[in-house]
Amino acid sequence: MELKEYQVKCLDTVKDYLNSLTEAKDKYNKALEIDVDIAKAMDYPKMAWQKVSGKTYNPKVNGINEPLPNFCLKVPTGGGKTLLATRTIDLIQSNYIKRNNGLVLWIVPTNQIYRQTLKALKNREHPYRQVLDITSGGRTLILEKTDKFSPIDAQECLVIMLLMLPSANRRDKETLKIFQDSGGFEEFFPPEDHIENHVELLKKYPNLDAYGIEGSLIDYRQVKTSLGNTLRILNPVIILDEGHKAYSENAQATIRNFNPSMIVELSATPPAQSNNLVSITGMELNREEMIKLDINVTNKAGTDWTRALLAGINRRNDLENKANEYKEKTGIYIRPINLIQVERTGKEQRDGHFTHAEEVREYLVNNCNIKDEEIAIKSSEKDDIEGINLLSPECQIKYIITKQALQEGWDCPFAYVLTVLTNPASQVSITQLVGRILRQPYATKTKNKALDESYIYCFRDRATDILQNIKKGLEEEGLGDIVGKVVETTEEAESQEKEHRYRENFRKFEGKIFLPRFVVQNDEDWNLLSYEKDILGNLNWNEVNISGIKDINLKNVVVTEETYSTGLSGDLKTLITTKQTQTEKVNGFDINYVFISNQISDLIINPWQAYGIAKQAISHLLENKDNSKELICSNFIFIIDELKKILEKERNRLAEKAFKDLIDKNRLCFFIQESTGFKLPSRITLKASEKRMTRVTGEPIQRSLFDVVPENELNDLEKSVALYLDDQELLLWWYRNRARKDYNIQGWQKGKIYADFIFSTVDEEEKEEYSKVYVVETKGNHLENPDTQYKKNVFELCNKLGKPKTLKEFEKEFESKKVEFQVIYQKEWENELNRIFG
Repeated sequence: MELKEYQVKCLDTVKDYLNSLTEAKDKYNKALEIDVDIAKAMDYPKMAWQKVSGKTYNPKVNGINEPLPNFCLKVPTGGGKTLLATRTIDLIQSNYIKRNNGLVLWIVPTNQIYRQTLKALKNREHPYRQVLDITSGGRTLILEKTDKFSPIDAQECLVIMLLMLPSANRRDKETLKIFQDSGGFEEFFPPEDHIENHVELLKKYPNLDAYGIEGSLIDYRQVKTSLGNTLRILNPVIILDEGHKAYSENAQATIRNFNPSMIVELSATPPAQSNNLVSITGMELNREEMIKLDINVTNKAGTDWTRALLAGINRRNDLENKANEYKEKTGIYIRPINLIQVERTGKEQRDGHFTHAEEVREYLVNNCNIKDEEIAIKSSEKDDIEGINLLSPECQIKYIITKQALQEGWDCPFAYVLTVLTNPASQVSITQLVGRILRQPYATKTKNKALDESYIYCFRDRATDILQNIKKGLEEEGLGDIVGKVVETTEEAESQEKEHRYRENFRKFEGKIFLPRFVVQNDEDWNLLSYEKDILGNLNWNEVNISGIKDINLKNVVVTEETYSTGLSGDLKTLITTKQTQTEKVNGFDINYVFISNQISDLIINPWQAYGIAKQAISHLLENKDNSKELICSNFIFIIDELKKILEKERNRLAEKAFKDLIDKNRLCFFIQESTGFKLPSRITLKASEKRMTRVTGEPIQRSLFDVVPENELNDLEKSVALYLDDQELLLWWYRNRARKDYNIQGWQKGKIYADFIFSTVDEEEKEEYSKVYVVETKGNHLENPDTQYKKNVFELCNKLGKPKTLKEFEKEFESKKVEFQVIYQKEWENELNRIFG
């Protein structure tokens, strides 16, 4: 699964912290060898934190008073928390713990999230599970708290145990099964009659539950063979999903009492006490096409709930028509679903005073001619969608009636419409359901405006109450920064929009601002560069170099089994306990070239070429005399992962070569040509209620090409740059280039480059004209990575190739215009712009 840009940024930050943490812990361990008291004064997680984050760190310790590294990833609803969790586990295992086995305790807050996560992790074809299998070398074990496992499992496999928060929240330790003495975990503990071994274990882990009384004259305590104790001695990594729900004093104490080696929280709304390492915003999700915005809210004022219901039905039907047209063009299937919130669902609760699920179902069938199989009820008593794949074309469900059952964890991107049929005076809140209609199908915008937005219909006397509830719901989903995308509509105009032209003094430029793009000559025609056809189609895979695969470090995966035996000493007077250790190699997959070629098929489409490269990779590995066939088998999944990394680099290298070969042959050019050049739009359409960007003083911005710039589409760095530009006397106009909509450059890698700003400088001779256009991409300091370097390389090539040329097909006034491309980092943006306007 290809990561989004904000996910790459998030994981880069996690990796930086883990590397810093490794260095700090090495110093801590060395201090332990010299002076325990000095080491105890060292909070190495805090030391590491201060190197990578300027935020305050809240230190914690685990149940045996060791410093406890802990951090939070703030990820809004729809941001891919579970994928980030699996990727973070991979980074922890490879960069910090540096092994591919051990225990991960994955704690979730609700039954819905538990079932959903368990299903995904147990499915070997699911991307989440595939990440874990690569981490473990194909030895991943997914368990529930009722499952038993052995020391061999923990040493041989990456054990992921799912646990519900109530199970971990220890209210009565003698009654909760997880802490009770039970069969199945005896191998983790000394034999019952080896009292001295139990005492030693309790010295190492003082918080283990044990029989007996501590501090008695003769210490006869015996450790309980419970799951809880097993978790404590394995020092698990803890993944805490919806971490903000585990901040009660009792929950925090219980979780830390598992003696974790690290805690990773994932939360849309982390509390102040959490160590927030990464914050992902709603606008970042929107830019990556993860969510449906705007949120259009229509209030059918009055007391008749059927008016809101009919409006919601009409909207869903209209969306279905558009979805059918979209499928005809693209082959992509979408079936819009309407979520209907009622006040009562129980059998005995239908009294005529509150909207009831069955009443709404009957109305849909009898009054709206909707088929019974197209309607489902989801409640605590009735679950018509249990086990049903709502995304399947075979599924017929178009309406889901619920009260509060569809809360966090429920995920269906086909949900477009939320119809709220709660009485104006009802205490039933809609906040929990707002996030359920935001996910974009297939995380890809359709480019059909209606199918890229979401809709809420309700009936209340005061519209302000509705908007307040919706905004509260967005904040609870970690999407507080997109509240400006909540648009209140009226019955007369549900999607009232306004068209904007250039400012009056810039209108002479309408339709005349052109920008160059890469174009390819085919026969006598020039066409826009196509990545698939012109780049991938020209790759010479015979030149691929994967010889580096032989230098990867393979390791023998072993299992260590300890056996205790007791016997009499030579004088027959003393019991002697001895420990024997047996080590055994673990074999993994057999060498299977077809399996390898299938795994790399996303990089190499031709199956014969993929098969040949698979054989070549194994051949290179066997050239290394340290690699036996058995060693290769035991590292098979790891090898595939490394091969994919090499192939990705090689693909980009060969793509760059093919790109530049086309330039050398004069078949690929970078210029403005009437049929292929990009023309800045002369009209943009925005919602009438869109929040406009203003200067710091509150005054309207003055030099933007259009008289309005939507504030919510800019992050903090982009706002700073925009306000700086708007204040420059030598600037004529500036334009906020919209991602996925406006000017882009196709380079030799798949993703198109969408710059952030396009602006022009004033012509020295004619003050109302411009002489040069700048195309600028801004990047935060943390994004100095290979992707950013690639963009800089493309921009440098654009500057080299895009020298002014006389273009007869354009008006003479355009002949002398120059274009310059730049990538500017956060730490240097003001200095670079000062240079431009200096």
